[in-house]
Amino acid sequence: MSGAGGLAEEDAVLRARRTSPYSAREKFGRLLWSMVQGTLFRLSFHNWYGWRRMLLRAFGARLDATANVRRTVLVECPWNLSMGAESSVGDRAVLYCLGPVMIGARVTVSQGAHLCAGSHDSRRRAMPLLRPPIDIGDDAWIAADAFVGPRVRVGEGAILGARAVALGDLEPWTIYLGNPAARVRAREFEGR
Repeated sequence: MSGAGGLAEEDAVLRARRTSPYSAREKFGRLLWSMVQGTLFRLSFHNWYGWRRMLLRAFGARLDATANVRRTVLVECPWNLSMGAESSVGDRAVLYCLGPVMIGARVTVSQGAHLCAGSHDSRRRAMPLLRPPIDIGDDAWIAADAFVGPRVRVGEGAILGARAVALGDLEPWTIYLGNPAARVRAREFEGR
C-alpha cells in the first residue's frame, strides 16, 4: 500500500482486528462457563451424565435427557449446542460451538474428535470471525480424532473415520476416510 489512502485503509483494518466480535453478554457468559466447566463439569464423576446435562442446559444447551457428554469434553459457547436422543460425546472431544452445532439422535462423537463451528473470512484483510453451523445427522459416527469443519453437514448414518478431516458435506450412509475426507464406500448391513 502507498499514500495516505492506503495508510487510512490499513488503520481501519487494524482497528477492525482489535474490535471483539463478542458482545459483553457473550464475553461474560464465556467467562462464567469456563469457570463452571473447569470445576463442576470437569471434576464430576465419569458417569454423572445428568449432572453435566444440567450444567450445559443452565448455559443454554439443548440436550435430550438421554444425551451423554463425558467430563473431559471441551465445550465452547454451550448455548449454541444441541444434541438428540441417545447421542454421546467421548473423552477429550472439542465442541467449538461459535456457531450452531446440531448433533442428531444416536450419534457418536468419539474421543478426541473436534467439531469446529468457527472460522475467519480470509477474503477480507481484517479476517473477521465467521460462525457457520455444523449439522450432524441421526445415526452418524465421528470417529476418534476426526475433524469436522465449519459449514459441514454430515448426512444421516455417515461415518467419518479416525483422524479424517471433513471440510465438505458427507453423504448419508457413506463411509469417509483421510485428509481431506474422501468417500470410501456406502455402508453395508448384514442381518438386522
